[in-house]
Amino acid sequence: MEQSGEYRIAAAIDQVWRGLNDPDVLARCIDGCQSMEKLADDRFATAVKAKVGPVSAVFQADLELQDLNPPASYTILANVKGGAAGFGKGTAAVSLAEAQGATVLSYQVNANVGGKLAQVGSRLIDGAARKMADDFFAAFGEEVSGVAPEPAGATAERAQARYESSGRWTIWLIIFAVLALAMVLAL
Repeated sequence: MEQSGEYRIAAAIDQVWRGLNDPDVLARCIDGCQSMEKLADDRFATAVKAKVGPVSAVFQADLELQDLNPPASYTILANVKGGAAGFGKGTAAVSLAEAQGATVLSYQVNANVGGKLAQVGSRLIDGAARKMADDFFAAFGEEVSGVAPEPAGATAERAQARYESSGRWTIWLIIFAVLALAMVLAL
């Protein structure tokens, strides 16, 4: 399963970077987050309650940051366990770039899911994951800047029309603390 996206956040790149590495900020932005703990500078543990179609569970995620290039990029390695609901493994490459007084956050997620999650079907998982990613980035953008971000290169209306026509939404938060992100970087 693959997903990518870009969001324009009305905040300086350093402010966005700090938010992406602050467990308190992340916990407030992830819908259903029950806990987010920073174990080391490059490791997080989280628990997120999520529902994907008929599958509802608390997912435990171990996240590791690699290829750190502050404040420009990093890679998130995620190992997610949801008990009987299933499991997921994946990576999310996250990059930040300054753009006219704002920051463009780009991500590329590659993930695999198993168990009941895999039986739900990729379309349903993609849709749930994309919604979780969009919800996360809306909350995150408001948290770090006070203004909800919009998909880079598109208005919110065009992004909504694209979603409605394709039915595709991804796995940032399912990968990034279900997975989120993440979502985590998603999803």
